[in-house]
Amino acid sequence: MAENSNQIVYVLTNPAMVGLVKIGKTSQFEVEERMKQLYGTWVPVPFECAFACQVKDASEVEKALHYAFGKTRINPSREFFRIEPDRVIAVLKLLKVDDITVQFEQQLTKELDAVDKQSGQNLKNTKRPFMNFHALGMPDGSVLVSKDGAMQVTVASERKVNFEGAVCSLIVPTRKLLNLALDYPIQPSPYWTFNGSTVKEIYEAFHNESNND
Repeated sequence: MAENSNQIVYVLTNPAMVGLVKIGKTSQFEVEERMKQLYGTWVPVPFECAFACQVKDASEVEKALHYAFGKTRINPSREFFRIEPDRVIAVLKLLKVDDITVQFEQQLTKELDAVDKQSGQNLKNTKRPFMNFHALGMPDGSVLVSKDGAMQVTVASERKVNFEGAVCSLIVPTRKLLNLALDYPIQPSPYWTFNGSTVKEIYEAFHNESNND
């Protein structure tokens, strides 16, 4: 992690708490202990880091975020909000913060065993079906663009894309986009857009509508 500050603001999600985001703060020296507290016996599966950053004054930034999203707060004495994590992340990025999401996620998961990690993934898989591009209105040949506009892939089948001449899952170009290790877990849908919306937004809207039918 960068050395200019040891104060950290984080945005966490949990597969067992669909639609909720935890906005909190810690320090570089307390991350490990803080994460052990978060993953206590009351939490069925581990938290996942949507975003983490180093700031000059974590208390002030956290306070501002809690105020900005106060209407979505579930309980005044808890740091959980019913909101899309991208909304919180967008505000933090406006502050030109030092993004340490990858490093924070590594610390978040380093004490977890394989069973803990797999339990979270299993819960996500049972709650929603796998991504199907065709079902989401993205036929073969549809172009997906990374949110920063730096990369493009084309849909090759229901679950695969064509990237640099090879057919693969969307995870592969996402790891390259974010410069992540091959074994680093990642949810690719928030990082790609189709017709102006992220793939995640399209997926959520499709399945929410299906559940309401």
